[in-house]
Amino acid sequence: MAETSSGTAIGARFGTQLRQCRQAVGLSLRQLAGRVGYDYSYLSQVERGQRPGSADLARLCDRELGTGHQLTDTYAEKHRRATPVEPLPLDPLGAAWHQLTSGYGGVDAVDECGDPHSVPPGRLLPELVSELQLLQARGPEHVASQAVRATRLCVLIAETLTGLGESRGARRWWWAGRAIADDSGEGWLRSELRAAEAVSGLAERRPLPQLLELADDALALAQHGPVRPSAVLQAHAVRARVLAALGEAVEAHRALQEVLSCSDALPSASTHDLPPYQVHGLEGRVCTSLGYGTAGCLLLGRALELCPDDNLGERARLQVAQAECLALEGEVAAALALAMRVLVELPDEWHTYYLYDDADRVLSAARQREPGLLGVRDLQVLVERRAYLSGRSMGSGSSPGQWRE
Repeated sequence: MAETSSGTAIGARFGTQLRQCRQAVGLSLRQLAGRVGYDYSYLSQVERGQRPGSADLARLCDRELGTGHQLTDTYAEKHRRATPVEPLPLDPLGAAWHQLTSGYGGVDAVDECGDPHSVPPGRLLPELVSELQLLQARGPEHVASQAVRATRLCVLIAETLTGLGESRGARRWWWAGRAIADDSGEGWLRSELRAAEAVSGLAERRPLPQLLELADDALALAQHGPVRPSAVLQAHAVRARVLAALGEAVEAHRALQEVLSCSDALPSASTHDLPPYQVHGLEGRVCTSLGYGTAGCLLLGRALELCPDDNLGERARLQVAQAECLALEGEVAAALALAMRVLVELPDEWHTYYLYDDADRVLSAARQREPGLLGVRDLQVLVERRAYLSGRSMGSGSSPGQWRE
């Protein structure tokens, strides 16, 4: 299905109209980006017609620029012209999945996305679906030829759904991503997918033997064929964490040594696959899982220094992981104070399932050392709040039909 020339023209008109409306009220790109919660570089690409935008972005810009429904209407017209003439599905997330997987046997079980960590998960989800629909509109052969982009979109959607508390809905996206990655024949891509799923599985508390199998597969695939160092590092890191969770301390320690060795040898050219802050974050989390609180805290602190300021969710998780390290080292009061500060100060739209899993780990470490401390109860109250489960205007319910763009 090719995007029509009229759809392309309307897509460019949306970006032009957005720029004109923004300039009319005297706002810079950075000012508008801050108001609507989107990345500055992403908005710039939308205005130049290089990115499709989303219905969510159009609504937010209409609100901030005082343009009524002008941008929303233009985006809706672009969407109608860019897709086949048929009734629009009520469930764009489910429709995107069915269309994507139809070329891979109908499974039933981001390089183009800018930095997804700079967008709150509820707003990120419709943007990811928009990107995926744009790829699908070019036809199944283009999905196959752009396997890296399609696989990473599936991973981001799966992680975003899990972050919004919908791990059941995320499972089929893991399956879809695996089908596309396996079909590509790229060992490093297949490894990357399995490592990401295993990391998410740790937070979901999925059966550890299953996660170890995923991690072992990820490592074997990463070492097969042309080697991509970042994929090898990710595979070793998740394998170490799973082994630590299984109580296999000796094997986990060996895996940690591999992680440190891989990160030392990681060429600077690979940083586009794995930013430096993520490398240190991987190292820190592995050390934490093995109970090395001081080393973990130092590595996570380095990751926090390098993590972009607008990646609020990532920065929050790094800080809560640091809190777990403090608890492991016996500084329980400081650990509880740090975790509570993050949960209180972080805007609700950035709260995710993953963040609360990290907070649960702080609670567990604190209870083991000073169960009677007053802060333990206070943190428990905050953890039970689970802000990501309330007031979601974006995301997917247990039934895919509950999701609306």
